[in-house]
Parts: sequence; structure tokens; C-alpha cells
Amino acid sequence: MSETHKGACFCGAVQIEVTGEPNVMGYCHCTDCAGWAGAPVNAFSLWSPDKVKVTAGEDKLGNYAKTPGSQRKFCTKCGGHVFTDHPAMGMIDVYLNIVPTKAHKGTLHIFYGEKTMSVPDGLPKYKDMPKEFGGSGEMLAE
Repeated sequence: MSETHKGACFCGAVQIEVTGEPNVMGYCHCTDCAGWAGAPVNAFSLWSPDKVKVTAGEDKLGNYAKTPGSQRKFCTKCGGHVFTDHPAMGMIDVYLNIVPTKAHKGTLHIFYGEKTMSVPDGLPKYKDMPKEFGGSGEMLAE
């Protein structure tokens, strides 16, 4: 039986559940994620859509799409970020900070070529993304 973890936006109006394990966890340094997160690095966890469920407040879930590749979902009541749907990748990026019982265990850095802050943690650093996610697969030094 898979573990289920519950989470909510900042005010609690939008609630979600994630089940099992994500496909990958890591850290994104792209300028879009940095701007959306208001931070130099965005921790991500990519899940199969069938493992992510909105359990309350779906009517309060707003959408912002700067590009077709990222449908950023947020609570229209408090503005809290909930997840980002990546339809072309067939995955959903859940902001695990809103799911307090699921620990974030990043395994790689993506878009490290756009970094504004170095992170010397020994994890692989991709200039853009791994080839299996549609990137060049080019690695960068810490």
C-alpha cells in the first residue's frame, strides 16, 4: 500500500493529496521558477498525474501560464502556490513545502546554467535538463 500525504495552500482553501513516490525530486535554477518562487532556487518534485489529487477547493485553483509548458496553479484566495502542471512532460510539480509530511530529497539540479546562486552539494548539475526530460543532458561543474 502506498503512502498518502496531505497538503494545502497557505490559507488551507485548496487541499491536495500525493500518493506513493514522485518520479524525481530536484532543484530548478531557471529564471521562470526563480521569479515564480521569489527565490534563487526552486525545489521541485515531479509526479505522475494519477498520484496527485485536489481534494478540496478546486474552484479556488487559479492558473497562470507564461508558457504552454508550465500551467502554474495557485489559490485564488491567498495566492499560495500549489503545483505546476507540465502537460508536455506528463508530470505535475508539487511544491512539497505545502505537504509537510513528505520530505524533499533532491537528486539533481536543472537549469544550473541560469543559476544566481551556487549550490556545492555534490549532486549532478545540468546546464538545462537531462535528455530524458527533453534537455541537452550537458553537465556543469559545481
